[in-house]
Amino acid sequence: MWEWPDSLDALAAAADFHRLVLETDDVRVLETTIGPGRTVPLHTHRWPSVLYVLAAGDVVRRDHDGGLLTDSRVTGAPEIGTAAWIEPMPPHTVENVGSSEIRLLNVEMKRG
Repeated sequence: MWEWPDSLDALAAAADFHRLVLETDDVRVLETTIGPGRTVPLHTHRWPSVLYVLAAGDVVRRDHDGGLLTDSRVTGAPEIGTAAWIEPMPPHTVENVGSSEIRLLNVEMKRG
């Protein structure tokens, strides 16, 4: 059961950074764009997804309390053209700490 409010959904809480590309009963596709030095406000992704990297850069991801979850300057940034399976994401922020724009395609699996 998802415990976070709909107001934290990426399209509601971080609309300046997420654009709806497609939505059906089965899938929702979001394009995420994060400019250099920008921070995506606290938001969630309720469904598991495939994340495809269109433009890469370094990010710092923090939880709802500001605790560090990931720093790609330490772990390594994903490369353009790579994809990853992502479990549902509870409240988090994402800061672009690099000098280039980050663009992602997030294919969320709404069923099964």
